Amino acid sequence: MKIRTYLIEDNAVIRENLMATLKELASIDTIGTAETENEAAAWLKDHDGQWDLAIVDLFLREGNGLNVLAAMSEREDHQKMVVFSNHATREVRRRCELLGADAVFDKSTEIEALLDYCQAERERVERRH
Repeated sequence: MKIRTYLIEDNAVIRENLMATLKELASIDTIGTAETENEAAAWLKDHDGQWDLAIVDLFLREGNGLNVLAAMSEREDHQKMVVFSNHATREVRRRCELLGADAVFDKSTEIEALLDYCQAERERVERRH
């Protein structure tokens, strides 16, 4: 059973590189992507129960990742949401956690930590099934 990962990132280069890195280093395939807050929240809600992990950037083409977190505050227990942003300050991390983020990673310094988290989630999902 593969972990069903949804990526919310408006920068095409970062999105494509992250998808390739997740696949190569964490054996994780991305089932969909979004570039805007509304697109992301709509997809996640419309596919309730059909995803395991959402990776959310904070600054999107339209809207922001904080609102995506808020929109998904009521999700199934197995569904995890993590923030992957260049703006992972202490205050931003606290705010994300208050909105329901399961983890927050800085794009410039914590890619390895994100990959470790994704691998652990993949293993958790595999054990569950």
